[in-house]
Amino acid sequence: MLALPLMLAACFGGDGDRPSLMDGGQAGGPQPFPDNFRSDALALIHAYLNNPVGVRDASMADPVLREVGGRQFYISCLRFTPRESDGSYKAVRERAVVYVNGRGDRVVDRANELCAGAVYAPFPELEKMAR
Repeated sequence: MLALPLMLAACFGGDGDRPSLMDGGQAGGPQPFPDNFRSDALALIHAYLNNPVGVRDASMADPVLREVGGRQFYISCLRFTPRESDGSYKAVRERAVVYVNGRGDRVVDRANELCAGAVYAPFPELEKMAR
């Protein structure tokens, strides 16, 4: 359980001008609320999925502050069932979107701890994605 923040912090290593969760960088101060969290999450998931068409059972939780890598960041949790390459549907997936400086930054696969207690509402925009 204690290893999760360290694993997540490793995922947030510096990418040139991108803020890093491990250094002071732009991510060091209080984080602003991500005003465009729905459209940012939609754009990140669209890029994240191999085939964004045919997503089912999509829901999203409003962003909340969570600790990631020793700092507070807004996290929004998503649940959805993507269509597999063979056209079938498998288990519902839960992912977390991390916002840095008020903008969608990353999708976190292992979202169990980050999304604990999340309150989900339907997210039909995710079900309407096209290539």
